[in-house]
Amino acid sequence: MTDNWLPPEQYIETIARASSYACLYFTDTDGRPFQLRSYNDPAVWQWPGGNMERGETPWEAARRETLEETGLVFDGPQRLLGVHFIPRHETWPANHIGFIFDGGELTAAQIARVRLTHEHTEWRVATLDEWRHEMKPVTFNRLNAIDTARKTGTAVYVEGF
Repeated sequence: MTDNWLPPEQYIETIARASSYACLYFTDTDGRPFQLRSYNDPAVWQWPGGNMERGETPWEAARRETLEETGLVFDGPQRLLGVHFIPRHETWPANHIGFIFDGGELTAAQIARVRLTHEHTEWRVATLDEWRHEMKPVTFNRLNAIDTARKTGTAVYVEGF
């Protein structure tokens, strides 16, 4: 019998590559999702978060990016709501995997203290029905799935842009 195992540095060249991001999903005290408008594409609304840095865990990235993008410090529990998979495409050469954590509810005072950086042009709190009319169907479906995950306590897996 021969050993067919490749050394790790050779094996790693044979498997799919992926970049990763992490974010926090917040609502206000009335359960309305809080999102940020992308400076890059005004049609895109997203949660506070961003790409993970080398050596960083998804949880660390979600908290760091939220602080950088909004000024909000999150010290709540590590509760995963869902995983988001985006396959590689013409403008991104690798799969992209996202970890969406529950950021809980923001009070009116916390929302009033939000300070955006250059990455976003505005923040908004709206009902799911209002978001449905503001967002592309595929991104609204992700929002709706994450909102349902929070309400049911069951994590979800979603695919697509």
